[in-house]
Amino acid sequence: MITHQQISGVISRYHPEEITIGTLGSHSTLDICKGAKDEDIQTVAVCQKGREEPYERYYHIRKSFGRICGVIDKTIILDKFQDILNENVQKQLISMNTIFVPHRSFSVYVPYDGIENRFLVPILGSRNLLRAEERNIKKNQQFLLEKASIRTPHQFKDYTEIDRLTVVKVNESKRRYERAFFYATNPKEFEARSIALIKKGIITQEAVDKAVLEEFIVGAQYNFNFFYSPLLGELELLGTDARRQTNLDGLLRLPADEQLKVLEHIKAQNIEVGHFATTIRESLLENIFKLGERFVEITKSEYPPGIIGPFALQGAIIPGPPKEDIAIFDVSLRVPGSPGTKFTHYTECNWGYPVSTGRRIAMEVKEAIKQDRLEEIIT
Repeated sequence: MITHQQISGVISRYHPEEITIGTLGSHSTLDICKGAKDEDIQTVAVCQKGREEPYERYYHIRKSFGRICGVIDKTIILDKFQDILNENVQKQLISMNTIFVPHRSFSVYVPYDGIENRFLVPILGSRNLLRAEERNIKKNQQFLLEKASIRTPHQFKDYTEIDRLTVVKVNESKRRYERAFFYATNPKEFEARSIALIKKGIITQEAVDKAVLEEFIVGAQYNFNFFYSPLLGELELLGTDARRQTNLDGLLRLPADEQLKVLEHIKAQNIEVGHFATTIRESLLENIFKLGERFVEITKSEYPPGIIGPFALQGAIIPGPPKEDIAIFDVSLRVPGSPGTKFTHYTECNWGYPVSTGRRIAMEVKEAIKQDRLEEIIT
């Protein structure tokens, strides 16, 4: 594991007035880089060949109509995302005084072992905590939620135990980072639906054997997007949002009888393609903050130094009686990919103006430099 002493050695050679915020060219790059530019910080996007065009062509820094447009100062093009681990690429990033901001694509395309043991570029946040998103390790997100006494859906250890509507979270055979959700209310339905998907080549038996079998919570789904500031010692709610999923969203727009007809020919999919901003009733805010604070505290003890910067608890509001409760079924331990949260009013109530996740990151970096506390927000 790369030590904090090693990262401190890298940071000690940085020129604070020339800091660059960098990230992988995917997922949340525009949010991260727009936030950096809002705070007058240089940006770099590390792209994979064939996927660089949005960043190099459409959103690069340029002058149009006499004004500066775009948010990407520099792009680095690699054959594969994981080539970011190459020594020459790391040296280039370090020479630019880069603070690297992880998002989901970073931990999908770059091996955790590489991030933890080979990537010497300072990371905003806890690099050792990224792995906890995966459900096949002992101290995973479910472990952290339970330790924090946060309500989660019931998980079945074996499909033969299924006795209620259950969502089966199983990885696709081709895109293993995407999950091919299906539903079952009993063991027979599980067997029939899993066999059908295996025959179509959508999933494998091996993936089914490792699937998460989770009680389906019927409620209003929300993502609670937080930011924990070590500089302030405070938790902030940046905003709330919900997911757009294909082809589920399209199916839900049909009348029930038409849905049944369509489902005879196609399978409902829960592939995330975007988010939309939401608000939540203010009487629920106290409970939401308590969940976030408990989660931050448990990460400090289980994965020191714990949460630094952005994270999200994703769940649903469950109706009473006696009153609504919140169940959390997923956690994002990095930038959650929800740029729409800027358009909720929570950060404006705190800072006096709307703040995106990307800008809040840049604000923390800028203040850490000002206070000479940069080492407290990176690993």
